[in-house]
Amino acid sequence: MKDLLQFIIANITGSSDFEIDENREDSRVTYEVKTDPSIIGLVIGKEGKTIKNIRKILSVRATLEKVGVNISINPKEA
Repeated sequence: MKDLLQFIIANITGSSDFEIDENREDSRVTYEVKTDPSIIGLVIGKEGKTIKNIRKILSVRATLEKVGVNISINPKEA
């Protein structure tokens, strides 16, 4: 699932300047995406539409794997 998230974000931003941290607890997976502040708007999208759709895609995959998924977007610290 992490590979899917990396693929989506890399193609949306056209950049590989981001990191994805994965935390697994029981049947829940949390992804923290740390990206450059200049491209964080591309990941979130207008009115949050892009990140909502990324979450929908990952929730479909998570359902197939029988886990819950959560995604947070944060600026990368220098």
